[in-house]
Amino acid sequence: MADATLYERLGGEGKIRALATSIFDNHAKNETINARYGASDRDDVIRLVTEFICAGTGGPQSYSGKDMLAAHKGMNISEQEYVAVLDDILDAMNVNSIGKREQEEFLMIAYSLRGEILHV
Repeated sequence: MADATLYERLGGEGKIRALATSIFDNHAKNETINARYGASDRDDVIRLVTEFICAGTGGPQSYSGKDMLAAHKGMNISEQEYVAVLDDILDAMNVNSIGKREQEEFLMIAYSLRGEILHV
């Protein structure tokens, strides 16, 4: 499986949807960021996060949402909120039995988006 994409190593769309669900549920419980999710359509957010992860990790899916700059414009997300999101993602990966190598790759991708998310 050395040549497998991150998408494949994450387990494909079904497992990524479970991961996206755990991420959303973690965010909704996280006091640092849950106010940002109160008015969100849970199913729609999970669908978009699933598409985003699938498309960004080598899956065949297309992402139908806004780019990261447009999605976060005007939100003025702080460093503390960004770290809270990363912590929620890491917790969700552990709950969903994502391997250490895949966690590291996934978090590196998430961190690479930092400039498109913070204080925009």
